[in-house]
Amino acid sequence: MIRLVIVDDHPVVRDGLRGMLSAAPDFEVVGEAASGDEAVAVVTAMSPDVVLMDLRMPGSDGLSAIERLRPHPCRVLVLTTYDTDRDVLPAIKAGATGYLLKDTPRDELQRAIRAAHAGEAVLSPAVATRLLGQVREPALEPLSTRELDVLALVAKGSTNRAVAAALFISEATVKTHLLHVYAKLGVSDRAAAVAVAYERGLLKGSGR
Repeated sequence: MIRLVIVDDHPVVRDGLRGMLSAAPDFEVVGEAASGDEAVAVVTAMSPDVVLMDLRMPGSDGLSAIERLRPHPCRVLVLTTYDTDRDVLPAIKAGATGYLLKDTPRDELQRAIRAAHAGEAVLSPAVATRLLGQVREPALEPLSTRELDVLALVAKGSTNRAVAAALFISEATVKTHLLHVYAKLGVSDRAAAVAVAYERGLLKGSGR
């Protein structure tokens, strides 16, 4: 039997997963948690083989839980809605054995759990493609905190003058920050910078 713990802040998701997985003859759901802190406590108490971990939860998130669970022998399989760079790469680096999206079909999820239990890396096609892109393309220099501040205001429609006033800097400094943003994101104008930033998860919201 493969002992499982399900971590998700939505009860309906946990119930659905429990029902789906309990039907398999080689799975046993031994615990559930709604936050990263609860996940660590449940894993410590129940010693599961595989943990299905959501990432974005109120309070302590899944990423922090993955890092804290590294000393435990269990495998952590991320099961989430998000596949942006800011979600995928940190989770894999933190120690996740695999990364799947919540639209993964039941049979594929069950196979992935068995593979993770065997120590195999498991990635959804979309995530695998994203990781390959990171390997094939040179890593882009990250935006500084100030550059992100400027870009967030630009995304809201602020002019250079308004951005300067909001951040207590000169318009010339705003323009310099924007030039750095364009270079780092590989774009040539404000609209493209905002679009790419949303696409890469650098700005909160849908961008639409």
